[in-house]
Amino acid sequence: MTDTHPIRVVFVEDEEDVLVGSSQALELAGFAVNGFASVEHARGSIGIGEPVVVVCDVKLPGMNGVAWLNEIRHIDPDLPVILMTGHGDISMAVQAMREGAYDFIEKPCSSERLVSVVRRAADRRKLSLEVLGLREQLESWHGIQACLIGRSAQMERVRRAVRALADAPADVVIYGETGTGKDLVARCLHDHSARRTGNFVPLNCGGLPEALAESELFGHEVGSFTGATRRRCGKFEHAQGGTLFLDEIESMPLSVQVKFLRALQERSIERVGSNEPIAVDCRVIAASKEDLKLLSEQKKFRADLYYRIGVAFIDLPPLRERREDIPLLFEHLILQAATRFNRPAPVLGNAQFELLLSHSWPGNVRELRNVADRFVLGLLSDDFELHGGHAGHGNSLPDQLEQFERVVVMEELKRNNCDVAATAKALSIPKQTLYSKLRRLQIAYDKVQAEE
Repeated sequence: MTDTHPIRVVFVEDEEDVLVGSSQALELAGFAVNGFASVEHARGSIGIGEPVVVVCDVKLPGMNGVAWLNEIRHIDPDLPVILMTGHGDISMAVQAMREGAYDFIEKPCSSERLVSVVRRAADRRKLSLEVLGLREQLESWHGIQACLIGRSAQMERVRRAVRALADAPADVVIYGETGTGKDLVARCLHDHSARRTGNFVPLNCGGLPEALAESELFGHEVGSFTGATRRRCGKFEHAQGGTLFLDEIESMPLSVQVKFLRALQERSIERVGSNEPIAVDCRVIAASKEDLKLLSEQKKFRADLYYRIGVAFIDLPPLRERREDIPLLFEHLILQAATRFNRPAPVLGNAQFELLLSHSWPGNVRELRNVADRFVLGLLSDDFELHGGHAGHGNSLPDQLEQFERVVVMEELKRNNCDVAATAKALSIPKQTLYSKLRRLQIAYDKVQAEE
């Protein structure tokens, strides 16, 4: 992860030699340090969302370290506070940790110990600020962008397609692997169309018994078959004025495809056991994880039905091809899970973040959602239990390297507000090399393109 939030250390210690020596050790380790002899002087150096770690002695003139800890917890509960204690103050420090201190260090301590504890606290602060930034970004999004989350070029293409097709009368086929969110895109098309006040009616063709398929789609009259004790409205009719969403349409029985094709062509259905046609005005959105054209050539799907519904297409990329979207998407799923389970939203650790980016996600967003749920519920170990989850499980080494490169470039671009010169300098590469990478990696960078 790029150093988006360089961390400053606020060090409060009334013994000047300890303050000077500790500050020098931290500065040699790469930290910017602001040293103070009292809490009263240090107060102005912290605030909500500041990239700061506090190291504070327990015993100080004026306000002591424990009292300031409680004050800081009210200002920003995520700001890490490390307390320094003498040997006799250990019990006080343990109590302070129960009240929210990040850690405590017993004086005298080695420079290595001090730097190690501060570095861990700084990593935690960076992550919490990154999470805060992601949450603010999620809150600022609205409409289609809030439904179809991601900063990648692939997801921007999906959003453009949804915007273009939402109000179009054409039927749509959505392609994507299992778990990529085909149902979400279908719902988004409906919610942003003029049909949004009508019903959105989903039907999974994969779980549709052939004997009941016709009744499910078109409805039936009383006595039309054994058990038909009352008239039933089918899915097609229920979608009047709205949208009929047929998931896994490749699984629709061939015998039903004939009748479905006729209903599509005539926009009219007949309930089972009736000869009365019923006009139906609805839009049909189909989803498939397989190529319907190829299936039609193999005689596994009716060619005439394929050409009837194959007007407009939306292809959803698998998660492994848009890894730069994982941090934002995972944070969105964490917030959803935290609300659903009435739990606090936890913050990722560095190692966990790397695991998220390196996992191949064969179950795509659905698998990511399951991990987010388990994370919020506290059911995951530190390694996230992502079985088979090395980068490119099933991918070549060049693919893995390209995905990693895309993430690094995207994060650096974001950090530098799409300033290509600053990004190239931060990455230590020529500007033209960066332009080439952006084109090769298909990274959307509007501001940079304007510069070109």
